[in-house]
Amino acid sequence: KQVAWLNFKRTTVERLDKAIFKVSNAYKKFNLIECWGSGNSVSADGKLWDLYEDNLLSEYHLRYGRFGGIAYYHVSDTYIALFSHFIPCGVYEAIYILDGLLNNESDFKPDTVYGDTQAQSTPVFGLAYLLGIKLMPRIRNIKDLNFYKPDRNMVLQHIQSLFHEPIQWDRIEKYYPDMLRTAMSIKAGKITASTILRRFGTKNRKNKLYFAFRELGRVVRTMFLLEYITDLELRKTIQAATCKSEEFNEFARWLFFANGGKIASNLKHEQGKIVKFNHLLANLAILYNVNAMTTAFNDLRAEGHDIRRDHMAKFSPYHTAHLGRLGSFELDLDKEVKPMRVKLEI
Repeated sequence: KQVAWLNFKRTTVERLDKAIFKVSNAYKKFNLIECWGSGNSVSADGKLWDLYEDNLLSEYHLRYGRFGGIAYYHVSDTYIALFSHFIPCGVYEAIYILDGLLNNESDFKPDTVYGDTQAQSTPVFGLAYLLGIKLMPRIRNIKDLNFYKPDRNMVLQHIQSLFHEPIQWDRIEKYYPDMLRTAMSIKAGKITASTILRRFGTKNRKNKLYFAFRELGRVVRTMFLLEYITDLELRKTIQAATCKSEEFNEFARWLFFANGGKIASNLKHEQGKIVKFNHLLANLAILYNVNAMTTAFNDLRAEGHDIRRDHMAKFSPYHTAHLGRLGSFELDLDKEVKPMRVKLEI
């Protein structure tokens, strides 16, 4: 009852986010994570969480084939998740792809975000560009996307058939000051990127700013697509980054085993808190794992084993075999906690 009272009266999404950021900051101190990434990029992906069908937030997801809600995570290239958000199934996931970077208060400062096909649209590309965020999604049906020419009279040898109508530069020029004001308002925290993108998602023909962002997004996305289809290493990088998101989803799902993995609450804010609690627990388990791995690598080197960077890079902190989910656990506040061993020669 006391735990339930603390959750109801004292625990908020904002406080859970602060706890998540503190864990992320402790994780960043470990030298081992340099083997896995620079911390300058994240991958965004959603995971369906089961809800009761008679819940107001619960919707039928066509891709997953069942009812639920989407937990949307931003996972660092060093494996830890920096941000999470709980959204209905019917919402376009790309709307929230920029919020994770803009609301980030941890010591990680990523400027590149990877995602799947659902994480991209021309307005998102345009807004991300003005916010200084590099959007690099994994494109599933690239043949269905349009390329845009900078000029109507331009003839492109061999690839002319890929390009359609030219960019309307006059529209970008006319509304560029308004677009910058929008980006500055988002940077200043006056409004969220998801709020703006939700409004753009209506494609209201009276919303001139939507069409201006769409034109700018066409420019940025065309440049990205040309790089995407010609650079094999870029496609491999994006694929590897999105795989880390999928691995984190499965790790978080493994930790949320109670009640059959179903969110039982019918209140929206409580559902969001459950996702945040699970996110915090996953990050704590990742922090524990990386500390244990650092200790193990240091001990093996002390014994004379040749442990190199390429060996350590093949590991990940998503191990679960040594974690016990069931049993009786006692909390001893007087027990001395061993200091974390963050130093490791890479």
